[in-house]
Amino acid sequence: MSAWVLPDYIADVLPSEARHIEELRRSLLDTARGYGYELVMPPLLEHLESLLTGTGEALDLQTFKLVDQLSGRMMGLRADTTSQVARIDAHLLNRSGVTRLCYCGPVLHTRPDRPHATREPLQFGAEIYGHAGLEADLEILLLSLDCLKAAQVQGVSVDMADARIVRSLLADVPLDAAGSARVHAALAAKDASELAALTKTFPAASREGLLALVQLYGDERVLIEAEKTLKPSPALREALSNLKWLANRLAGTHVTFDLADLRGYAYYSGARFAIYAQHASAALVRGGRYDEVGAVFGRNRPAVGFSLDVKQLVAAVAPRALRAAIRAPWGDAPELRAAIAALRGRGETVVCVLPGHESGVDEFHCDRELVHAAGQWIVQAI
Repeated sequence: MSAWVLPDYIADVLPSEARHIEELRRSLLDTARGYGYELVMPPLLEHLESLLTGTGEALDLQTFKLVDQLSGRMMGLRADTTSQVARIDAHLLNRSGVTRLCYCGPVLHTRPDRPHATREPLQFGAEIYGHAGLEADLEILLLSLDCLKAAQVQGVSVDMADARIVRSLLADVPLDAAGSARVHAALAAKDASELAALTKTFPAASREGLLALVQLYGDERVLIEAEKTLKPSPALREALSNLKWLANRLAGTHVTFDLADLRGYAYYSGARFAIYAQHASAALVRGGRYDEVGAVFGRNRPAVGFSLDVKQLVAAVAPRALRAAIRAPWGDAPELRAAIAALRGRGETVVCVLPGHESGVDEFHCDRELVHAAGQWIVQAI
């Protein structure tokens, strides 16, 4: 095999795409900062027990593992950043009030999480700790929508669910982890026949409710139908009420519900959402409430957040117009160097043409040039 061939689902990012990714990264971070979110930069790898404790089997299988040559302990390359940010909130910041944190960095997956996906996403996310009320859920939803707006995403639609609905239906069912995983997989795939086989020994109310979930997707009428169809419980009532409250406050946004949606990682504990767009085949954003995520670090704080892959986002939006540059001759004359420095100081991109490369590729599409005329250096249109 050639030395330059990369592993499957791993790719170099070339200049034009890299520029677009970086512009999006900056706009996403600026949007989060506008809401008061502070940037953190967790390490790419850390001890495995810290990285995976409480996150569930799905994240374990997605995590590359290696041995630390210094300590001999097992380490992992992060596949998701949420647990790391929860650790930072719990042990490094340890604030008593509300904490808003955001991040943007690479994660690594042992397998692509969807068809044609990279195994090295650039994950951006934002999380708010310390507030159990729906106000935090709504803020995260609004921030995620504003981030997509900043990225110029078109045709946005929010799909909502709540982890407590399935949990309430399984509350009286003795299931081990493997059995629960099979039920969750059948629900996510809307495989009614598989679900019927898996639940044949369940109590009638739980079985009927789970089978009904397969059909409970659509507009706000789904919530009304769920109240009529599913086994009543305080958790169910609260979940449906919360979904209605949140949806009513997303004015101007197309909102749907899929009460069987369990995709994503297992740490969600309440309302959850996915955001789709007209030019994307999969959800661009996933998020929701995960109040239990900090418990393993000794500080069980309310938490809600979202994340997205900036590389996936780039593929779903039109390329941004390239800011044109100024072409300049190469030279070491003080007047020329001063003119170039002054232009760059004003924020212009100035590309010096090295001797013998006057016909080189113009990656920056220079529309002006720096020329010497009447004893001074001036910029003129090409």
